[in-house]
Amino acid sequence: MVQKLYVRILKYALIVILALISFFPVYWTITMAFKPFAEWTSATGKIFWAPNHLTLKNFKDVFPSTTGAFFSPIPESALPPLIHSFVIVVVATIIAMVVGVLAAYGVSRYKKGGQLPFFLLQLRMFPPIAVIIPIMIMWAFLRMIDTWYGMVIIYATVTLPFSTWLMKTFYDDIPRELSEAAVVDGYTDFEAFKKVVLPLAKGGIASTALFVFILNWSDFLIAYIITDKDWATIPVHINKLQTALVGQLYGPKAALALIALIPPVVFGILIQKYLVRGLTFGAIKK
Repeated sequence: MVQKLYVRILKYALIVILALISFFPVYWTITMAFKPFAEWTSATGKIFWAPNHLTLKNFKDVFPSTTGAFFSPIPESALPPLIHSFVIVVVATIIAMVVGVLAAYGVSRYKKGGQLPFFLLQLRMFPPIAVIIPIMIMWAFLRMIDTWYGMVIIYATVTLPFSTWLMKTFYDDIPRELSEAAVVDGYTDFEAFKKVVLPLAKGGIASTALFVFILNWSDFLIAYIITDKDWATIPVHINKLQTALVGQLYGPKAALALIALIPPVVFGILIQKYLVRGLTFGAIKK
């Protein structure tokens, strides 16, 4: 009995330690965003584990006004990259979800596509750096470098295998008899899919859309190579926050990272009632 108690205490202690290690980067980013320049620069040679003087200057610096841009260490505002990321990611997520939802249903119910599901899966097996150079050459030839539609095509293509395979697992957990009964009642196959299957798969669609959105929103490598200035996304802009005198602007970088967390968090809150059901769908079987 005592041995079991020690094992349980050790297990929970290990969980707490791992949780603290995992949360530390988040804690460091949050505290860094509110530290003044003297506390996050390396010039002092001292580590401040928590901000001694809370400030919002880092947040103001990433959005310099026209009149104050001369006195700001960051001449470019983060607002255009935020808008670029939002437009590109939303459009790419919608395309990947629409195609993925339809393709997954065909694969799950009718076993259509032959080797297409495995071909889609292979797209996820390739590391982005292995294919980005040929894509860059092709995009340059097609004059789609640094364009929003060029980024949308890449993001939608890269996340399509993810949305297709994840949605297939949700469709597999919906009894086939429900759609067959709808067809017997006079519905066409598409009407059965639209009026019977889709409402039951709302949780799966919501959770898949959130994951696809996060994948596209957090991408750095593709955006760094394909975009230049006109359609630079927020991860690329964060990488640019450095100066010749100061070096890496860790405070503004942390502040902008917190701002960049807002869209995925808001999206997750909006679909919360579907998200929990989608993440646990099919987990319990009779």
